[in-house]
Amino acid sequence: MFTDEELEGLRRFPEIGREELFRFFTLTSSDVAFVDPGRGRGPADRLGLAVAVCTLPWLGFVPDDVASAPRAVVVRLAERLRVDPDAIRSYGRRAKTRTEHLRLAARYLGWRAASTLELKELDEFLLARAMEHDSATLLFRLAGEYLISARVIRPGPVTVVKRVAHAREVARAETFERLAHEFTDERRAGLDDLLVVDAGLGMTRLRWLGTGPVEASPAAVKAEIAKLEFLRSMDAHTLDLSVLPAERRRFLATVGRRSTAQALERREPERRYPILLTLVAQSATEVLDEVVQLFDQAVSAREGKAAHKMRDYLAERAKSGEGRLELLDTILAVVADPAVPDEDVGGLLRGEQIGWERLWSARSSALPPLPRDHGHLAALDGSYGYLRQFTPQVLEAVRFSGGTAAAELLAAVKILREVNVTGARKVPDGAPTEFVPVRWRGYLDTAARAGSVTAYRHYWELCVLLALRDGLRTGDVFVPGSRRYSDPAAYLLTPAKWTDHRAQFCRLVGKPADAPTALAQVEDELHAALGELETVLAAGDGPVRLDESGDLVISPLSAEDIPAEAVALKAELTEMLPFAPIVSLLIELDKRTGFLDCFTHAGGKQTRTPELKRNLIAVLLSHSTNLGLTRMADACGISYGILAWTAEWYVREETLRAANLALIGYHQRLPLTPVFGSGTLSSSDGQRFPTRGKSVTARALSRYFANEGLSTYTHVTDQHTTYGTKVIVATKREAHYVLDEILGNAADIPVTEHATDTHGVTLVNFGLFDLLGLQLSPRIRDLGKITLYRTAPKPEAESAFPLTGPLLTRRANLDLVAGHWDDLLGLAGSLKFGHATASLLVGKLSASGRQNALAAALKEYGAVRRTIYAARYLADPQYRRKISRQLNKGESLHALKRDLLYAHEGAIRARHLEQQTEQAWCLTLVTNAVVTWTTEYYGLAVESMRRSGRRVDDEVLAHISPAHSENINFFGAIEVDIEGELAQLGPTGYRPLRISDALF
Repeated sequence: MFTDEELEGLRRFPEIGREELFRFFTLTSSDVAFVDPGRGRGPADRLGLAVAVCTLPWLGFVPDDVASAPRAVVVRLAERLRVDPDAIRSYGRRAKTRTEHLRLAARYLGWRAASTLELKELDEFLLARAMEHDSATLLFRLAGEYLISARVIRPGPVTVVKRVAHAREVARAETFERLAHEFTDERRAGLDDLLVVDAGLGMTRLRWLGTGPVEASPAAVKAEIAKLEFLRSMDAHTLDLSVLPAERRRFLATVGRRSTAQALERREPERRYPILLTLVAQSATEVLDEVVQLFDQAVSAREGKAAHKMRDYLAERAKSGEGRLELLDTILAVVADPAVPDEDVGGLLRGEQIGWERLWSARSSALPPLPRDHGHLAALDGSYGYLRQFTPQVLEAVRFSGGTAAAELLAAVKILREVNVTGARKVPDGAPTEFVPVRWRGYLDTAARAGSVTAYRHYWELCVLLALRDGLRTGDVFVPGSRRYSDPAAYLLTPAKWTDHRAQFCRLVGKPADAPTALAQVEDELHAALGELETVLAAGDGPVRLDESGDLVISPLSAEDIPAEAVALKAELTEMLPFAPIVSLLIELDKRTGFLDCFTHAGGKQTRTPELKRNLIAVLLSHSTNLGLTRMADACGISYGILAWTAEWYVREETLRAANLALIGYHQRLPLTPVFGSGTLSSSDGQRFPTRGKSVTARALSRYFANEGLSTYTHVTDQHTTYGTKVIVATKREAHYVLDEILGNAADIPVTEHATDTHGVTLVNFGLFDLLGLQLSPRIRDLGKITLYRTAPKPEAESAFPLTGPLLTRRANLDLVAGHWDDLLGLAGSLKFGHATASLLVGKLSASGRQNALAAALKEYGAVRRTIYAARYLADPQYRRKISRQLNKGESLHALKRDLLYAHEGAIRARHLEQQTEQAWCLTLVTNAVVTWTTEYYGLAVESMRRSGRRVDDEVLAHISPAHSENINFFGAIEVDIEGELAQLGPTGYRPLRISDALF
């Protein structure tokens, strides 16, 4: 589990941070009285005993070599005790003195030694944790934290390590024991077969199950259905593994995915079978989700092509009708001329004005009238044969359910499934059509009147498939056994749990539990905001005003006036900062933050070779620069095999997130960071990257890509750090993902307000943000054209606000909101307490129609919140500028990422979502490293200026962005020499600034 060197390190004092120094090494008056009773103890003993008293709550034990305590600790305690800090060197020469002082300190603090009873309780704690986590390092740390909380002195590290090892072994045995009833002879044989090469596939079933699709094609859908059927033949969909903690299941499945068949064959059965069983159970859910998602994508792709075809047809139709329009203009000129008698109109039209030939030609070229959808469904009918290649198999393999709103549609799906099985060509009489939108019913009526069985079947089946796709998106239709498409009610707290959590939630977000009080507060906010806007409009000469017709005019903000001092200071700081290769920067930051220690082995393996950090840095740079492992192996001299193994077992989303949090936490503690912002404001935006090769996440978007590409959606604080990254399909609405990272924020960032551009705005988001006690502050394009809502009758609103009132064109249905107020709070509470993923709920609620009363109520509430925000935003130019400034911070980080991801023209070559996500997080991690390094050295440079008597105002520094790459070299040779790089740092642990300064 640990090397001898690591074990020795666990016995010594670690490095101490500023927060720990002040938290643990501040002596109270009673502490001083205990350490210095006034007799019998010399300076060395008093200082040594003080170190012991403060170290015990910090580490849970006191190292034998007390004199080796960090210098900052000794100096701080010596100042408090008024003794010479160098006296510590003579402390504890007798082991008996150290032992006696530890006993006294423990008794004074209320601590006790680890007896048999305490160790037994530790074993029970470790077993419970080992059932959730298999990482020995994590378990060792948890054991230390447990002993500190119990005020038990930590025994030697070997003793704790042995107990951790024992807990891991017992947890493995316990895991097998809990699942033993599943391991019948037949089940064991089936699991073993996963590791054998299948002649038909040319690979093992294990690898086959782990190979995802790269496109939404009929072949890909059928391949996933084949996997689904295979897993069901193993009864994987019926497995109930709830006897294991969720973290244990996740760990086992991760090991199964990342291990080769040969590695799993070598494992003893007690470890191999739980891994494989958990993997197939998780795969059953994931493959089912994949089938439904591919169905959605494939149908939507064909619908999109039909829309393009329809638009092309309409354009051609408009061209061919230009002559008829010109003729119509001529006819109207004659008919509308009052000087032409009625009896002469026909003669003029048929005679010299137009003539019979032109009239007959126009009549013969008449086009048939367009259907209500302008021919969209007719264009989609051209893809009927393509859709038939896979939709019957999807309907046969997937079972759909839904509420009363989807009853007719589900009945139609059942009929279509039966028609597919029997091979019938005719849709049965009486088959439901109520679910068919009005714009498409004309197709069915026309086909029925013409007696065309084939046409009716085509159009009815297309309507069923499109309605099923839409129902899955809104949640009206769900798939039992799915995670992504399950019953929406499963995403919400149960009524009983919500009752228990309601008071706590309302207290956390500051919302009244009763609707009348809450809506009265909303109306007060609305009237106050409208009053502010009324004042601005009354002035009549500002950037926000009314024109002569009473329409709202919003002049664009002028470019932000960055002080000339800030521009000059930025140039001067750039000249002062040292130059550093990106490799050196990562090595230096790891020395101060330890972020590379967050990369743990997915299988719980603990041995960390001296070369591991070197390999990790190479892998991070291979992904973040887009070089790839092959070219990185050539550039750094580390073999491809070693890099690939390191990436497979150490670099994954959870470890990348943990490392990113370590950097953000360090950045937050830097002296210069608060100058950039308080950390309470953040923003999110999408950044698009081209892709190479097929991928289910890639889409064609001619505005951004020559071929296809994807988006990464990132969340950025006002302190310039990125705390969230998600890969999304470039054509999907970004608004669905705005809340995900804010609610899942593990960086202890106190976000209370969030800015987006227009793409992040929906009425659902406005409503949910407010219900969660947050403020959504978007920069909305064409803000003057959005619909503003009032809560009173129109005459009353216009009387109260003569200028603003006429702009409020719709009245909000507050009765609907009041009737569902508790449901709305429960919805927000489910998100707040992590019961549901925001993007899933926001997507379904945004897609829901007015028949979904809860969604309708949320949108009504969101409309009122948007009106309040719009009024305040328009009334305060400084507020508008603040939002714009925050969004610009995100853009500067996008520019830094584009500079960093330079290889292969910045095109993402990873084809699967998991790999793309890992690359996106690597890019985020290295970007945050650049920002952190630059912020730290900016701070050192500013400190040097101020020390020399130069005045540098924080107001000027606030305009300088650390998203700065001029002093960092992303290119050239990549040599990862950790010891050599650290040796180049100055005595303070930093690179010298490019000025003459004795401090560095």
